[in-house]
Amino acid sequence: MVRTITIASGKGGTGKTTIAANLAIALADIGIKVCVLDADIEMANLELILGMENKRITLLDVLADRADIKDAIYIGPKSVLVIPSGISLEKLRNVDPEKLKDAIKKIIDVAEIFIIDAPAGIGKDTLIAISSARECLLVVNPDISSLSDALKTKIIAQRLGSEIIGAVLNRVEETTGKLTAQEVSTILEVPVMGVVPEDKNVRRAGIYGEPLILRYPNSPASVAIKKLARKMAGLPVEEEREKRSVISKLLGGLLRK
Repeated sequence: MVRTITIASGKGGTGKTTIAANLAIALADIGIKVCVLDADIEMANLELILGMENKRITLLDVLADRADIKDAIYIGPKSVLVIPSGISLEKLRNVDPEKLKDAIKKIIDVAEIFIIDAPAGIGKDTLIAISSARECLLVVNPDISSLSDALKTKIIAQRLGSEIIGAVLNRVEETTGKLTAQEVSTILEVPVMGVVPEDKNVRRAGIYGEPLILRYPNSPASVAIKKLARKMAGLPVEEEREKRSVISKLLGGLLRK
């Protein structure tokens, strides 16, 4: 059975679309057939991150009955199938988001994992995107505001019948006063499936119009997303050893003597 997963965040600016795009590539790189759809019909960014902008037929055409969704599927990096939303304001006319579910049903079998990149917020378009998939992955930043919005999104997704498979803690910096993965997991009551550090290469990759995971494959964020992909695929992941403080190292040395 095809896995359908909506990636949602609640708050904008969490890096959700960056996660969606690069996760799709990472999954494809380990041999999984992936399709990723940009459900953000008003503020589409997926095609920009993937370097696939200016496609003639997009999701906007499909939702306005100007085209069939099969004609809006393009082959992206690592053979990921991509359905761009389109960034044309002109094409927003007569678009009906309610048609998304039926459109997806027509092409659901094109992949083993079908990823839907939901719009930020909890508006109608987001609810449709969430209800169009069986599973939901939350993207949250390590701050109270983002966590609060993610919690609202989680509650709404569950009411819509979506299974919350976990959360990704994104844009993590080594500073005090930020939420930890354990705290996020406790509050959301879901496992944190990945911790992705703040990485200056994300912005650099965007300047080049290339996905981070291809432009900078060994960058900290890329490595973390690859681990996330393996975990989602049920493959073994080599976990880093927990960092120990200087004091704990000293105590450990004394105890061994």
